[in-house]
Amino acid sequence: MRHVVIEEPGQVHVTEAPDPELPGADGAVIDVTASAICGSDLHFYEGEIPFAPGMALGHEFIGRVAEVGTEVRRFSVGDRVLVASVAGCGHCDGCATGDPVTCVHGPQVFGSGVLPGGQASAVAVHSADFQLLAIPDDVTDDAALLMTDNLNTGWAAAKRADIPPGGTVLVLGLGAVGQCAVRAALALGAGTVLAADPVAGRRKLAADSGATPLTGTTVEGAMEATNGRGVDAVIDAVALNSSLDDAFACVRAAGTISVVGVHDLSPYPLPILLGLFRSLTLRLTTAPVHQTWKELMPMVRSGRLPTGGIMTHEFPLAAAAEGYALAAARSPDCLKIMLRP
Repeated sequence: MRHVVIEEPGQVHVTEAPDPELPGADGAVIDVTASAICGSDLHFYEGEIPFAPGMALGHEFIGRVAEVGTEVRRFSVGDRVLVASVAGCGHCDGCATGDPVTCVHGPQVFGSGVLPGGQASAVAVHSADFQLLAIPDDVTDDAALLMTDNLNTGWAAAKRADIPPGGTVLVLGLGAVGQCAVRAALALGAGTVLAADPVAGRRKLAADSGATPLTGTTVEGAMEATNGRGVDAVIDAVALNSSLDDAFACVRAAGTISVVGVHDLSPYPLPILLGLFRSLTLRLTTAPVHQTWKELMPMVRSGRLPTGGIMTHEFPLAAAAEGYALAAARSPDCLKIMLRP
């Protein structure tokens, strides 16, 4: 098999590795048909999160079942499946809720140093009945890849933002997760979604989805749009100190800040007194991927939650280095990149 590994910041390459073996009687081996580069992968690529040299990358991948263990009941060889980016043991009380973050053994993420990377030609997946979801024939590879992580994260961010019917939401950061959050907020009944990002092409895509882009200073734009009151909810899909500052400055009293961006390892100076006196709610979420599938799959299939326009580029797996460089450049026309083995 082949997989993408990172040796040091800014340096990824494709290398040969032994073919994966079944990780147990409850596991499966997946022949990968498509994977994607996530904004979280760029945290490794750009040196913001430490890693061991030679780490295999990628947590967003779909494929065909190549082999199953004797205890697998829901899947057979040849099935087209997507794999949840966040994994749990699949057998404990926490995993029974559909949220691997609550796994009593602790959650794990593919391609982050413990589980194998999904940017590969084949991947071993433990607890297959829990980790996999069958992909209906009418669901595209683009949409299926988004349901491994980004769409689920945007959806969870919007649900946990306490959006009132017809309310005003501000989405900070319009990468793939931010675009999904824009669409999720509108699907959940937001009246106005303000969208902020320094890249004009990303603002345009959000506008095409029904958002109102902010082109000037974020705080001034949000206050002008709400007559000085502030927005009902903020979804921060970036989680830089500057975006978190904007979130606290833009939310109204008794509003909610929903953070799904990946912050760095430096502490953020949380304005506790401001939050206390304004009765703010702050939520930080790793998406319960498995839990969201029962809501998202019908909405995607019916068109109520569109997924088009987010996957903008496709590269062969062998050109992963070129794909990572393009993703890191954050050009106006590049939002998300698919890799094909």
